Amino acid sequence: MTPQRSSSIPNRLSLGELIQQSTFLLMGVIGLLILVLALLILFHENMNATKGYKLRTLEHQRSEDLLHLEVMNMQVAQQQSLENLQQDAKIQAMLPVKGPLYVKGDQTVALRPTEQ
Repeated sequence: MTPQRSSSIPNRLSLGELIQQSTFLLMGVIGLLILVLALLILFHENMNATKGYKLRTLEHQRSEDLLHLEVMNMQVAQQQSLENLQQDAKIQAMLPVKGPLYVKGDQTVALRPTEQ
């Protein structure tokens, strides 16, 4: 005599089948979490590597710019040197000053009318 299931009772799973089903579901969720975390780590490391590459490129560009700035500063100093200014054609064409008058430091520039 085997018990028969009536058509009004829904099909129920046995305890062993429920445990097996939940074990597979748990393993699937754990596997999915591991996969998601691995992808997040991969993208994070890729962003770090990209930032490092950009940083190295910027440091190289900065060193080139500093070298260029130093060369330009040397050129400016050379152009502003006294020897270069004395050899300039415009300065050579100037006439020397005869009898220069200098302002004395102890006199005021503007005097009050009562002090004249």
